[in-house]
Amino acid sequence: MLIGVLVGLALGVNIGRNKPLLSNPFAQETFADQVKRLGSETLQQSGKALEKTGQALQGK
Repeated sequence: MLIGVLVGLALGVNIGRNKPLLSNPFAQETFADQVKRLGSETLQQSGKALEKTGQALQGK
């Protein structure tokens, strides 16, 4: 039972961080990886905002 709880905790941490299930849940992300991830997220959010603006303009 204890082993099941530990495995479930590790899998839950990976799911929460959007990482592969069997990766190390306690590995620290390098600075370069953080910059890449944040840049990608920012680009996606900007694209969505631009899309919404384009749809609003088409509606007028």
